[in-house]
Amino acid sequence: MTREEAYQILTANLKNQNLIKHSLAAEAAMRDLCVFLNPQATSDEIEIWGITGLLHDADYEMSFEHPERHGMLITEKVELPAEIAHAIQAHNYQNTKVEPATPMDWAIATCDQLTGLIVAATLISPTKKINDIKADFVLKRFGEKSFAKGADRTVIQLCETKLNIPLPKFVEIVLSSMQKISNDLGL
Repeated sequence: MTREEAYQILTANLKNQNLIKHSLAAEAAMRDLCVFLNPQATSDEIEIWGITGLLHDADYEMSFEHPERHGMLITEKVELPAEIAHAIQAHNYQNTKVEPATPMDWAIATCDQLTGLIVAATLISPTKKINDIKADFVLKRFGEKSFAKGADRTVIQLCETKLNIPLPKFVEIVLSSMQKISNDLGL
C-alpha cells in the first residue's frame, strides 16, 4: 500500500477536516518516531509507520457510537498489511482489547494522545502557531490535569516504559514532527 492509497482511504472514510489534520499529525509523528527508534530504518519501514499513523482513526466517524469497534471497522473494511492492521486495532486497546505488542503499536497508541495535547497547547499560546511553541510549554500543559482532559496522560507516559523514550524527548520528537507540517495542520 502506498501513502497515496492510504490517503484516499482516509478521505473516503473521514469527512471532518480536524480529524484528517489529526491523522496527518499522527503520520508525521510516526515517521519521526520510526527513525528515532531505528536510525537504520528503511524507507519502506518508515512508510509503514507513516501509513499506520495516517489510517489509525480512519473509522472514527463510523465507530463514534461504538468505541469498542474503533480501529476494528477500518481493518475489516480495507485489506491492510497485518502489522498495520494490528497497530490500528491496538491503538485503542482500552476499548478493543487488542493489546499493543510492538514498538509501532505502542508508538501510535502514545503519539495519538500526545498530538491532541499539542494542538490544544498551540491553540492557547499567544500566537496560536505551532512553530512558536516549545516542548517545555507542552510539558507544562501536560502537568495541568484540567487541560485537554481528552488526552490520556497515562497512555502518553507509556512512551517511557514501552518505547524507552523519556517523556520530554517524546514531546520534543512529536512536536517537531508536527511543526514540519504546520501548514498542512493549519497551525
